[in-house]
Amino acid sequence: MEDVLEVYQLAYDPDYPVVCMDESSKQMIGEVREPIPGKPGRVRRIDDEYVRNGVAEIFMEVEPLAGRRNVAVTERRTRKDWAEQIKQMLDERYPHAHKVRLVMDNLNTHNVASLYEAFEPKEARRLAERLEIHYTPKHGSWLNMAEIELSVLKRQCLDGRIPEIDTMRAQVAAWSKARNNSARNIVWQFKTSDARIKLQHLYPKL
Repeated sequence: MEDVLEVYQLAYDPDYPVVCMDESSKQMIGEVREPIPGKPGRVRRIDDEYVRNGVAEIFMEVEPLAGRRNVAVTERRTRKDWAEQIKQMLDERYPHAHKVRLVMDNLNTHNVASLYEAFEPKEARRLAERLEIHYTPKHGSWLNMAEIELSVLKRQCLDGRIPEIDTMRAQVAAWSKARNNSARNIVWQFKTSDARIKLQHLYPKL
């Protein structure tokens, strides 16, 4: 926990950007009957019956100090999917950074081994050397600022029925563009000194 909190207190450095990553899923739901449009004095009406069209996976990547985020919607959430997101992050969004300080939870796919499963050893090593990974503790997902962005995304963009993945990608892309254009950053207030007081029960008793 303190490791992540100390990372959040670092000053902005484009050579060592702090990036938070988190994952979630969204069920795709189609309509059995077309909704009845709303009109003055009557809200839009949706039939209770629906059809399940599978699940889409969401990769959220946010750089809190820059107010920048990238969201990818994929069909799966495997080791190779995570590795591909890391490669895109390093090569496309942070090509000039010496290292990316990556904050994420300790999911079994979130490790260097996934890079070796997805790419040739030389390429996997190249990517691994540009990562400085900081894991949130078990039951400490609230420490990951990407989880805040996921909550906002779901509330503002994914709260209704979305029938298929292309529609979801289009809606997420529009949301991400608008939020990036507004340069909304996250001001993290909770520090290590606060944790040692407010979360004293989590520390070992000496």
